Amino acid sequence: MNASHLFDITPYHWHAIGAAMFCGAIIGLERQLRGKPVGIRTSCLITLGTYLFLATASMMQGDTVDPSRVVGQVITGIGFLGAGVMLAKDGAVVGVTSAATIWVLAALGVMIASEHLLPAIKLAILVVIILYGIDFLEDRIRILGRGVHTSTKLSLKRKRQEKL
Repeated sequence: MNASHLFDITPYHWHAIGAAMFCGAIIGLERQLRGKPVGIRTSCLITLGTYLFLATASMMQGDTVDPSRVVGQVITGIGFLGAGVMLAKDGAVVGVTSAATIWVLAALGVMIASEHLLPAIKLAILVVIILYGIDFLEDRIRILGRGVHTSTKLSLKRKRQEKL
């Protein structure tokens, strides 16, 4: 057995696997650096798993094979995974952004399986911009950081100001 057989994953593609891992890693890195659920490992596994399910379904043949049904089942399964990261804490639901991130990770896996690698990478970067950028705006524009959107840093700062 030579080295080419060792790394051969036909009918899957290393470039698609690399794109899935990259998309998952950059989104997961943002989540992990901020101490949120769905870090690098989980994000990579979601994009990779979705790619593998869809790529496998696309290769199956027969009258009863319909890759769109696999997409529907992946969406259902991802919904359960997302529900698992949401919790009720002190009367507020937390983890909704992480749940939404899981949905986007699965969608990126679908895009990669559909051979839309570059758009998936661009959208993964956009997701990181959204996740970081909205927090940045909430910290600087007071009206955006109200209610459940109040950051811990901002609420501590406001409490200190109220004591003075």
